[in-house]
Amino acid sequence: METGKKVKVGVIGTGAIANIAHFPVLSSLPEVSLQAIYDIQYEKALEAKNRYGAAMACRTIDEFLNQDLDCAVLLTPKTVRKEYLVPLMERKLDILCEKPLSMTLKECDYLANEAEKSGKIVMVAFNRRFAPCNRQAAAAFEGKKPHLVIANKSREFKEFRGTLENAIHMVDLLRHILGECEKVEAQAVFTDPFYEDLCTAQLQFAGGGIGILTASREAGQWREHVEMYGSGITAISDNLDSYKIIYPDKEVGQTMTPMRQGWCRVVERLGFEPCIKHFIHCVQTRETPLTSAQDAFKTHELMDRILRTAGLPDLSQEWPVK
Repeated sequence: METGKKVKVGVIGTGAIANIAHFPVLSSLPEVSLQAIYDIQYEKALEAKNRYGAAMACRTIDEFLNQDLDCAVLLTPKTVRKEYLVPLMERKLDILCEKPLSMTLKECDYLANEAEKSGKIVMVAFNRRFAPCNRQAAAAFEGKKPHLVIANKSREFKEFRGTLENAIHMVDLLRHILGECEKVEAQAVFTDPFYEDLCTAQLQFAGGGIGILTASREAGQWREHVEMYGSGITAISDNLDSYKIIYPDKEVGQTMTPMRQGWCRVVERLGFEPCIKHFIHCVQTRETPLTSAQDAFKTHELMDRILRTAGLPDLSQEWPVK
């Protein structure tokens, strides 16, 4: 892309994640021009246009596809990824897609292959890889892999396919830190397998590292905690708000909350802002994104193995949302 030229971005979807993370970040970046917004409810697209200063709100997807755009951010429900991703790829746009890429492994594979054939950037927003506390904790190993990573993401309520919907962030983070998984052992507790109470997994990775996943749906409150061990180092990322690196003779770390006089935003802490900035950077430089569609497929493939082994509905078919 020409140096100094603004990246022309279009956004599809105006739900919670759009308003919590994507619109606030995109509208604040000086290198971005927010050109078009589409939602199946035109009034919501118009409201977002006015609120975030976009050039226009589109009434139809065809109108959106006819705009002068460099890239698109896809924030639709996960059940309708393919019907938007394929036209966007055919339009030769770079794409940032919210996770998961799809509800089925077959469709994930198809979309990842189509993304590769398109020659365009297709990135999946696994934002936990970009969260500063996770990054600082992993960086303590200076390129080496820890021999044990314990990743917990627990919440205080059940939701449809909670492990797939929510704990997939931890599965992706374990892959990012430890590499590719060779062996899966997993258990789940449930009455209704679509609304599991608990899922745990022990994962053995190439090179010998062990990852442990825990995901309770009956916690007192949301809890997200990552511990890494190896090479005489303990590194902890706690609720994405603080990190601590423990050595035999000292401890170092930081809490995010006091930063900027207490105004460290959720889009920074949870990794949304650096994730979106990474996508825009890749659009500008043509670098392969850290969480490309092809890489995301590997995370979905591992998630499928965990679900199957735990006795939960796998990713072989698209189960209807209850």
